[in-house]
Amino acid sequence: MRFAPTSQPLLVSPEITLQEAQVSDATALFQLIDSGRLYLREWLPFIDFSQSAADTELYLRSVTTPGNLQDQVYTIRFQGKVAGIIGYKTIDRMNRKLEIGYWLGEGFQKKGIMIRCCAALIAQAFEQMRMNRIQIKVGVGNHKSSRIPQQLGFKQEGIERDGEWLQGRFIDLEVYSLLKREWLENEASPGFGGNDRS
Repeated sequence: MRFAPTSQPLLVSPEITLQEAQVSDATALFQLIDSGRLYLREWLPFIDFSQSAADTELYLRSVTTPGNLQDQVYTIRFQGKVAGIIGYKTIDRMNRKLEIGYWLGEGFQKKGIMIRCCAALIAQAFEQMRMNRIQIKVGVGNHKSSRIPQQLGFKQEGIERDGEWLQGRFIDLEVYSLLKREWLENEASPGFGGNDRS
């Protein structure tokens, strides 16, 4: 069972929507990857393996198959244009926890897109999916990405040593988590929320 309807996009702001990913998104996503390849490959291991729209299509098929209950992926659309990907990973229903992963095309940076998308998926996970814990992992040194969980009230739990294979070497990952009770407390705090332009 999927956790959210596939028909209606999730409205994040007047300019930003999240649409559950479809195989038909492959060409637009690959063009976004290919046009910003040097920028994206600094922190994204899959970039070097994305050499054609067929590779992107293969990924989309893997995460949209009805039998895949551990991933729920969305395309980010900014002013109607495909801007990146965000989604739930390793959804664990029994223990009511999941991970959020994301990437944004170079031309869409510094517009406040990603922090708003993360906030929308966090709210959906806690309110509709009944999750208790959300995790985000970020490569050590990826300061743009780490600012997002930091500004959304996540706590850094530690470092996952050699957690990811990137450009021929292992890199460490910062591990951030947010619990539902912490999120509720943050939501009730006056003035909570970052002005991040990621």
